[in-house]
Amino acid sequence: MEVEVPMHSQFHVTFKNTSIIKAINPLSKPQTLSLSNLDLLSGRFPVTYLYLYRKPQAHNFASIVESLKASLAEILNHYYPFAGQIIENPDTSEPEIICNNKGALIVEAQANIPLNRLDLYNLNVSLQGKLVSIDPNFPFQIQVTKYTCGGISVTFTFDHALGDASAFGKFLVSWSEIAQQKPISCIPDHRRKLCARSPPTYHPSLNQTFVKCTIEEIINMPPNNITQKRLYFIDATSINRLQTLASVNGEKRTKIEAFSAYVWKTMVTSIDESHEKCKMGWLVDGRGRIHGEQNSLSNYIGNVLSLATAEATVTELKQISISDVANMAHQAISKVTNEAHFLDLIDWIECHRPGLMLSKTVLGRGGPALVVSSGRRFPVAELDFGFGSPVLGTACSTIERIGVGYMNQRQSARGDGSWTVSAILWPELAAALESDSIFQPMSASLLQL
Repeated sequence: MEVEVPMHSQFHVTFKNTSIIKAINPLSKPQTLSLSNLDLLSGRFPVTYLYLYRKPQAHNFASIVESLKASLAEILNHYYPFAGQIIENPDTSEPEIICNNKGALIVEAQANIPLNRLDLYNLNVSLQGKLVSIDPNFPFQIQVTKYTCGGISVTFTFDHALGDASAFGKFLVSWSEIAQQKPISCIPDHRRKLCARSPPTYHPSLNQTFVKCTIEEIINMPPNNITQKRLYFIDATSINRLQTLASVNGEKRTKIEAFSAYVWKTMVTSIDESHEKCKMGWLVDGRGRIHGEQNSLSNYIGNVLSLATAEATVTELKQISISDVANMAHQAISKVTNEAHFLDLIDWIECHRPGLMLSKTVLGRGGPALVVSSGRRFPVAELDFGFGSPVLGTACSTIERIGVGYMNQRQSARGDGSWTVSAILWPELAAALESDSIFQPMSASLLQL
């Protein structure tokens, strides 16, 4: 059997063509979409998803690209903000989405290697300037890359002001449904209706968690060593074993809580001895929590995220069991997974407008920290655009500076309970995680390429 040897210095991508795709039935006149309070908490970070497909049996690359363009032009009728522009309001300095059908950008590229030689573990050498093209003039852009074996990768990059993972997942599923000539399963809600109460009121603890900031402060975070972009595979057996260890005395912990406990205990072995404490954070989706289940915001296109955080001493985390750490994670997440928290957060932002807001943890204020994002409902295997299901679907990042370690978990395309985990780590944490067998560096063999 051929041995996997990822090609680093030999990996090149040639850009062949760019196209601007517009909705075929646009709005009758441009509209301005003001961002909601929770949109202002997004940080304007680019959000990228990477999907890999084996060589299609019945389609060539040119026909695939044309099919993607045609179905994109159709789905943009429904998701028209994604074909707009994001500009700064001169009076408030806040971003606005101008729904003017300027279009989405599609880039076509050719790689000089087969798909099974792509380095899927070290994303630092695969993404920026190769598999991901970012033009700041387009809030949504796609790159379709063909490999010498006929395999294909597709990257989708969104401006975070357009929405969060739930919104982008709805969009991608709808696009794939259009591509397969199916009716779309989601009628998107673009109203950005998350309004503050009158008068706004909030718990004072939010002042310790969030802070007003500028886009310049976000872009120019102080340099640090959180630079390692990695992709891992975790098999179902490992996940289930962690959940068993974390669930004691009749208290069952979720897989994410158990996973977080393991990562947090590993993290304390990798931080500088000068730090007495460290933090863990969890992104929490407010859909289904705001205004009750009858108004679950399930089709809401925008940002509905908050951040739960917990802090502990390094000594304590080293000494206590994984179940105790999982309990800490559970308690922290529970404080945020309710309507009262999200209504308070919306009001807190209202009291600090105009401008952008962000978690102090994400800005790197307050010591070593790692944030976990669960994408368990994000589409992976079902993202078929008419040329087959993907073998990999994952979040990835082109962010050059980030103030916190980050992990994004989602179901693997296998559908067997295994996970794909995309991470941005400092070198010592990457080494600590890889010293065990749970975090397996992603490879072509794990994807059966």
